[in-house]
Amino acid sequence: MNKIPSVNLADFLSNDISKKQQFIDDIGHAYENIGFIALKGHFLDDALVDELYEQIKDFFELPVDVKRKYEVPGIGGQRGYVSFGKESAKGKKEGDLKEFWHFGQYVENNSALELEYPKNVFVNELPKFNQVGKTTYRMLEKTAKYVLRSLAIHLGLDEKYFDQYIHNGNSILRPIHYPPIKSEPKNAVRAAAHGDINLITLLMGAQGKGLQVQNLKGEWIDAIAEPDEIMINVGDMLSRHSNNKLKSTIHRVINPPKELWGTSRYSIPFFLHPVSNMKLDVLEGCIDQNNPKEFDDITAGDFLNERLRELGLTK
Repeated sequence: MNKIPSVNLADFLSNDISKKQQFIDDIGHAYENIGFIALKGHFLDDALVDELYEQIKDFFELPVDVKRKYEVPGIGGQRGYVSFGKESAKGKKEGDLKEFWHFGQYVENNSALELEYPKNVFVNELPKFNQVGKTTYRMLEKTAKYVLRSLAIHLGLDEKYFDQYIHNGNSILRPIHYPPIKSEPKNAVRAAAHGDINLITLLMGAQGKGLQVQNLKGEWIDAIAEPDEIMINVGDMLSRHSNNKLKSTIHRVINPPKELWGTSRYSIPFFLHPVSNMKLDVLEGCIDQNNPKEFDDITAGDFLNERLRELGLTK
């Protein structure tokens, strides 16, 4: 595959059985071959998207000492602000050329999970920031639920198989700011080549060049969404659970041409995580003579902690 396939969630949600099945076939084929799709028909409306961008730009334009008030020590950057250059890709010592914010789950009726997850951080200087973030979080979580329902059917599971694991899941909404580049970076890029940790990632802000995906031949291809689309890719947890039937594809954000170094880039991924006690054991239906079990049994929580250590976010 040399381009990212586009699908429309409205087809899956329609009462037309053939349209629904076509969506399932298209998304299943895409995730088995390239690991990425561009999705129309999601639950984000233009007004919400515009307001979110306005709020995150206002936040990242705050003075550094103000932003650093919201950097919480000891939680691996899971909530609040993470300052420039703090995160690096697995196996890479140079920090990525970005700063970001984390909104986490808004737990419903589960006191144990309220204790397990760090609390969300509130920005005093921007009264709308947190509410807009929460609304966006909910709309992306709702979109992800239906994408996973289609994948459950594709994998021969009950359509609502994933629902129980993503309700109150440890998902993260991450507005990212890639600041203007002021001098020649030494081996650093905006986001080095990496795979995502989680089940699936829903990405807002892939309308311009920068995001690249590595196809099965090892070639880098540009992943550019239309204005009404979000990019959605498979993460390592889902790849592992499906015995690599669904591909977690390596991707990166390259630095712009030198004439565009003076510009900022904003990107907003939503990392859909399950609850930590979900077993990521390889699904029986994904094992056969040609595809023996590739991965050891592990829970989502243990896998996440392992990867956060590898990224240098926890010790």
